[in-house]
Amino acid sequence: MKTVLPGAKIGVLGSGQLGRMFAIAARRMGYRVHTYSPDRDSPTGQIADVEIDAPYEDLDRVREFASSVDVVTFEFENVPGATAEAASECALVRPAGTVLHITQHRLREKTFLRDHGFPVTRFEPVRTAADLRRVMPGFGAAILKTAGFGYDGKGQYRVRTLAEAEKAWAAMGGQEAVLEAVVDFEAELSVVGVRSADGECAFFEPFRNAHVNGILDVTTSPAPFDRGITQRAHELARAALEALNVTGVLCVEFFLGRDRELLINELAPRPHNSGHLTIDACITSQFEQQLRAVCGLPLGSTLMLRPAAMANLLGDLWNDSEPDWAAACSLPQVKLHLYGKSDPRPGRKMGHLTATADAPESAERIVRAARAMLVSEHGAGRLMPPSATARR
Repeated sequence: MKTVLPGAKIGVLGSGQLGRMFAIAARRMGYRVHTYSPDRDSPTGQIADVEIDAPYEDLDRVREFASSVDVVTFEFENVPGATAEAASECALVRPAGTVLHITQHRLREKTFLRDHGFPVTRFEPVRTAADLRRVMPGFGAAILKTAGFGYDGKGQYRVRTLAEAEKAWAAMGGQEAVLEAVVDFEAELSVVGVRSADGECAFFEPFRNAHVNGILDVTTSPAPFDRGITQRAHELARAALEALNVTGVLCVEFFLGRDRELLINELAPRPHNSGHLTIDACITSQFEQQLRAVCGLPLGSTLMLRPAAMANLLGDLWNDSEPDWAAACSLPQVKLHLYGKSDPRPGRKMGHLTATADAPESAERIVRAARAMLVSEHGAGRLMPPSATARR
């Protein structure tokens, strides 16, 4: 197993906020960071030593980039497969491109999970109009999702009739899709796990997640689940890491059904929005764990020092005026994380707040209050409480 020691150069494919927080962790431990994406002055590029802005399809530039670093990792999973393959010709790539190939495509991901015996929501592939007419009558209420390149609720349509499903499929442009049964669940949770090249695994405590309009709104940890649920979630996360042969971080998102059974909703082979609170609440953050795994270092402790809650800051908060950062920062338990994005569009993740407290419920109350204080003086933004309707 190759160990990449501090002082080496880490290549990151992608340049968003996940890469930014990874780069901060890497530079703190003495590594150099190079980032590659089509964007300039990106969240990652503002922190990295070197920022390359070039198309993912320019495979010669990708090979040149990979040749300049010691190991390559990813900050999001929608990097083209050919890009990952080209990088692997010139550098160690962790996790492997095969992991991205499976997890960047909903149908491939769900088929992989089902075929390997993981509990998943009932689903059917939809590749033609005939497929949709054949499978829809057996579902009733369902979610029609694009097979590829969907996140934060994008590319998803809730449908109840064949006519609605046909209209939704047409709105997708008739592209490959997956039809999923609606799940009656008690809660949504996620587990961030990490696996080293030699098979060592470590897991954070499950996070409880609340979504608004398909976008993560608030995460709390420790989650109020009994040890049986936690143990089962960790078992499934470990099995997924091993089945995919991941070297790096993997987030497994779950539905907890009314029957107390867990169903896997999605996989993300990189740090996850729900794990951002680990920066302020745990001995080792999810980003440092990613760094340790891809560099072949021993994994760090996932011990949570204090209960915590995280609240996303979307572009809606700006509404033509700057949020009141001083007001939120006046709460001593609150930490502010901004991602360096200059265009605060509605629904765009611009940053997050984390609060720690003696209990997760207290941390959640504090972080929600801090977010409300960002707009209390000038009335900007459209703050929405967690939706009573479940995300799919």
